[in-house]
Amino acid sequence: MAGSVAAEVLDELEALEDPKMRAANEKRGDDHGINLTKLRAVAKKLKTNQDLAVELWAADNTAARLVALLICKPKLFSAEDLDRMLRESRAPKVHDWLVNYVVKKSPHVEELRLAWHADKDPVVESAGWALTAERVNKSPEGLDLDALLSEIEKRMKSAPERLQWGMNMVLAYIGIDFPEHRARALEIGERLEVLKDYPTPPNCTSPFAPIWINEIVSRNEASAK
Repeated sequence: MAGSVAAEVLDELEALEDPKMRAANEKRGDDHGINLTKLRAVAKKLKTNQDLAVELWAADNTAARLVALLICKPKLFSAEDLDRMLRESRAPKVHDWLVNYVVKKSPHVEELRLAWHADKDPVVESAGWALTAERVNKSPEGLDLDALLSEIEKRMKSAPERLQWGMNMVLAYIGIDFPEHRARALEIGERLEVLKDYPTPPNCTSPFAPIWINEIVSRNEASAK
């Protein structure tokens, strides 16, 4: 039964393909052409279904994998499952959704954070940094923030782009959440200039760490008054 449903989902996703959207997405490394609002509507209609999610993931189709990540039960995946899935995630959007929608809700999140942070594959390592950013922001107890800043200072400038983004997020959260480390975080960001020229839409905060840190700190101080 699940097989026939998976085939129907794949057909539905294929019918939603827009060549212009695919061309735009492919510039970012995402090999699908489906409006994400429409894709989410497909997932919402299917509801939570772990067996179907596993089957859609196995189809090795980016759109199907995005649907799978929306309908799965994160706590049912083993650490080995999630490690394999991350390494299979070619498209950046699949990588991001897997980390943010599934791994962060897994009981294996800390085990994977530590393993991925030490991985030699920069794409895998970037997931470790993304999870570390979450720890810095929400449960920093036990983290060595000075050591993280030193590693960022040493490696971020020359790191591959996706790894830079993960490190930059950790740098920003340390600067935002920890006044005692803020001056050092700002100095590192200013000196390394990573993402300094990243194009930022109007009314959005720049990902350049010094701007990001100062903007959020200013907002937080204003709301506290």
